[in-house]
Amino acid sequence: MSKIIITCAITGAIHVPSQSPHLPVTPDQIADQAIEAAGAGATILHLHARRPADGHPSADPDHWAAFLPRIHAGCDAVVNMTTGGSAIMTLDQRLAAPRRFAPEMCSLNMGTMNFALYPMIGRITDWKHDWERPFLEATDDLVFKNTPRDIATVLHEMGTLRGARFEFECYDIGHLTMLRHFIDRGAIQPPYFIQFVFGVLGGMAAEPDTLTHLKRTADRLFGSDYLFSVLAAGRAQVPMAAMAAAMGGHVRVGLEDSLWIGKGQLARSNAEQVRLIRGIVEGLGREVATADEARAMLGLKGRTEVAF
Repeated sequence: MSKIIITCAITGAIHVPSQSPHLPVTPDQIADQAIEAAGAGATILHLHARRPADGHPSADPDHWAAFLPRIHAGCDAVVNMTTGGSAIMTLDQRLAAPRRFAPEMCSLNMGTMNFALYPMIGRITDWKHDWERPFLEATDDLVFKNTPRDIATVLHEMGTLRGARFEFECYDIGHLTMLRHFIDRGAIQPPYFIQFVFGVLGGMAAEPDTLTHLKRTADRLFGSDYLFSVLAAGRAQVPMAAMAAAMGGHVRVGLEDSLWIGKGQLARSNAEQVRLIRGIVEGLGREVATADEARAMLGLKGRTEVAF
């Protein structure tokens, strides 16, 4: 099997600070945890920004500017900036920071979908900030909008104009069909790095049969021109990642996707999750790719070509 890419999603826009004291929200926390995760074996760092005062998801480029240069100076991992941001943001807000900083990679959600986070409310007893509960409650009527026009905009703005490659986030099988559509339009060139996303209410459940079905579908649609990775929210994170590694795929972990390291035990850092999954994939006989090896595998423009 080829070398395995470990992606670490450092903070995201899903969990709220009241769920874990270890969720990084300030620039120093995000930078420190990202650099530590890279040292533990993370090849790609999937990043979001937060409002430092209260941890609210942020699209402000100045918030990004407070940690991107530190990460760039502190490790050689591939920086992957979200274009999904948060479902409460407009497309222009979501693209404000990626446009400014021109990273090597961006994430790209391949469709519009329900994005329901409200079940988390029942597991929180003490709230740190006034925004958190209303934010989660409102997700019973929340749609993450990424229409074909939005997707085309991201591909043009970040790919054509700025040379980024993409982590294509696919939350359902129809998202693979949408990816094939844009390939047929000539908007995307191989290799395609596809992230199968499980466990978000509104997308696919974290079920092994679904993963094997997705892999067969991707084989049919993309042949040998793609690499796949797997992320699963919550308790399914490690089992689904281990299955992906055994199938020859790549893996994503991190506190964006799960706050846990074991049953009833909060992860103390992103690096702790990276070390856990690294031990598992190496136990399966896979060798973790270096950042430069991942750049070659994915056809990235290189870390000197970014604007931070």
